[in-house]
Amino acid sequence: MTVIRTTLCGVAAEAALAVPGVTGLQPRLSRRLAAAAAPTLTDAMLYHTPAPEAAIRADRAPGGSGWHIEVRCNLATGRRALDVAQNVHDRVGAAVISHLAALDAVERVTVEVTVTRIAAWHDGA
Repeated sequence: MTVIRTTLCGVAAEAALAVPGVTGLQPRLSRRLAAAAAPTLTDAMLYHTPAPEAAIRADRAPGGSGWHIEVRCNLATGRRALDVAQNVHDRVGAAVISHLAALDAVERVTVEVTVTRIAAWHDGA
């Protein structure tokens, strides 16, 4: 089940990042604290950004009746947060259901989207 959970996180992250208006995914506080508490940091780790999957949580739904996916995302200004969040919800749900169907593991999927930040988008150009 850990492999399925990990792949679901990757599928959900990819789908969420493809939504116009999503500038990134925000790792959960527990992941950020764990990274900050690491005993030593190598030079490579100093510039490491967390994998997008770190912002996705996939758990079995209560009673084992499917999957609950939680997505934490940052949005760009200039778009309605509700519209972008709804789009993330729909695309992540469709992507996860499609992925499960490909594995012959069709189950109920619920998706929860939390907007953690709305900020101006700068592409670095």
